[in-house]
Amino acid sequence: MMTEEIVLTVKGRKKIEEELEQLKVVRRKEVAERIKQAIDFGDISENSEYDEAKNEQAQVEERISKLSNILKNAKIVDENDINTDYVSVGTVAKVKDLDDGEILEYTIVGASEADPYELKISNASPIGKALLNQQVGDVVEVKIPDGVSRYEIVDIERSQE
Repeated sequence: MMTEEIVLTVKGRKKIEEELEQLKVVRRKEVAERIKQAIDFGDISENSEYDEAKNEQAQVEERISKLSNILKNAKIVDENDINTDYVSVGTVAKVKDLDDGEILEYTIVGASEADPYELKISNASPIGKALLNQQVGDVVEVKIPDGVSRYEIVDIERSQE
């Protein structure tokens, strides 16, 4: 099975490392304490607190495993190597929506860093894929549920994050 390449910016790697540290150092201890308290209640076969704590423990361990795997397999984008001649991970693409004239700025990141509310879009998303490797002045078409959106790239710069 071929796995999709995981791409992270330096800031994205730092954020994942911080979350991983929080889970390992703080959350594990908190959950272990909850399990210990639940055991102190007695018979664990019908102890909902124990069941909830064990489920939470499994979720924490699953997240630790996932984050560790991301960090182990990630390709880190060196900010000094980012070329602003074309759109790539680590750049901000300023685009003009050719349907309504609105100017949008999309920060292109790897899938694990994507946050549409902050206009951080994945290089694997429909818009991200369409913008990748394009230059200022290029027009891209993105298939959306309502049809096709057209964007003109008006500027490309390095992400300051």
